[in-house]
Amino acid sequence: MSHERVFVGLGANLGDAAATVNAALEALDALPGTRVLARSSLYRTAPVEAQGPDFVNAVAELRTALDPEALLRSLQAVEAQHHRQRPYPNAPRTLDLDLLLFGERAIATPALTVPHPRLHRRAFVLEPLLELDPALGHPALGPLAAWRSGTADQPIERLG
Repeated sequence: MSHERVFVGLGANLGDAAATVNAALEALDALPGTRVLARSSLYRTAPVEAQGPDFVNAVAELRTALDPEALLRSLQAVEAQHHRQRPYPNAPRTLDLDLLLFGERAIATPALTVPHPRLHRRAFVLEPLLELDPALGHPALGPLAAWRSGTADQPIERLG
């Protein structure tokens, strides 16, 4: 099986969010057939369509031999290891892992939509993605840098 270039968004806004995101990056690197190739800086952002304290966000670039559904299940298992609860939509969370891009694939199943449907409209995803690859493209939307101006009103702070 070939290894796909994949991008995963990480976020947390409960507990020691930075430590949780860093631990999740290590867990991603330990997934079968998967390696973290690069990780963005950590960013602090206000919740978007969510509640609670500010989020710590990052994006990881992976190479994986897992198929999209198997990777999704693995991401959900990592969330569960960090006590992710889903009491209601957009609740505060100890860890949120989103499959943003899976190679050049477009996937639409009841469990998974890739590319992530809002990745180009959220500074907390777009900025770390473009940090990793300023020329990154979206299979349907083209160069993601072209969407940056649409998120200019969303405060985002790169953490040391």
